[in-house]
Amino acid sequence: MVLPPFCRYVPWPDIGLSDNIMIDGSAKDYTVLTLSHWPKSGTPHDLKADSSAEIVFNYIEQPGLHENVTVVTGDHFDEDACLGIFAMLEPEFALEHKHLICDAAIAGDFTKGNNQQANRIAFTIGAFCNPVFSPLDKAIFKEPYDAMCGMLFKEILPRVRPIIEHTHAFEELWKGEDDFLNRTEQALSNGAIIIEEHPGISFAVVTSKLDLRNKDDLARGHDKPWHPIAIHNRTRCDRILSISDSGIIFAYRYESWVQYITLPPPPRIDLHPLAETLTDLESGDTVWKSDSVENIFPRMVTLDNQPSSLHIDKIIAHFMEALATGKPAWDPFDKQILLG
Repeated sequence: MVLPPFCRYVPWPDIGLSDNIMIDGSAKDYTVLTLSHWPKSGTPHDLKADSSAEIVFNYIEQPGLHENVTVVTGDHFDEDACLGIFAMLEPEFALEHKHLICDAAIAGDFTKGNNQQANRIAFTIGAFCNPVFSPLDKAIFKEPYDAMCGMLFKEILPRVRPIIEHTHAFEELWKGEDDFLNRTEQALSNGAIIIEEHPGISFAVVTSKLDLRNKDDLARGHDKPWHPIAIHNRTRCDRILSISDSGIIFAYRYESWVQYITLPPPPRIDLHPLAETLTDLESGDTVWKSDSVENIFPRMVTLDNQPSSLHIDKIIAHFMEALATGKPAWDPFDKQILLG
């Protein structure tokens, strides 16, 4: 196979006038090619895939589309971006581990997947970029965002190959997340967590009798009482209502923000009118708040986690009606121009 030209990573603010390939982000000045599932990314149609890492592999494997560009960059740090850039830097090694790398990118971005090693690779990369758990110099996390991202890429990209080859050696970084996932799996098996699906509107209600998080899980940013990989592995529904003693949280999954190719979820619905309706129905001072559909992970919750006076069945019924009748409010896909 003819591989792309040898590439090097450069933080995007440092690119200057250099032609570049943007991975898992939006095109910048002098971006020649974007390899990204992000909204309106302009990624060539023949390369599109669910994750940006898989898009990169599609590019590597199609020599006819290779650009004579040696600078790759990214405008944010996450698992998918890191693995996609790594594949461009070490394409031969990456191709040997393609499925593992793609599974790890899916685990990181879409929080789903049954490949244990891939999950642990994603957990490890996630721990490296978490200021609470990262073994890196804590000063990195005090930098402005763009500078921090550049430092994280420079620190973590050389570690990706060892993480893939010797995942077990990084147990200290992946074990906490792994344990939370296992606790959630057990709770699903014994009925402590119940998933009720309404596939016609891609809506799932997840009721948890337990809050399975510990302080470390909270520090990792988990806002629901269960691990999302365990839930997302069991339902394709893209709209999730979580019900537990720790609160009621509605969230759209990430799949509906990006250009998800395999099985595109239904478009996001603006839930601000529903938030107003539920607020008006409350007998007390509880206020419902909805994020914009443009947010990467939009949620709808009660303000300050106030308890609702409404019966949960009534809340569910209102969500179902809004999701079934609301007009699409978000379209991440590139428009295809048809000629002739």
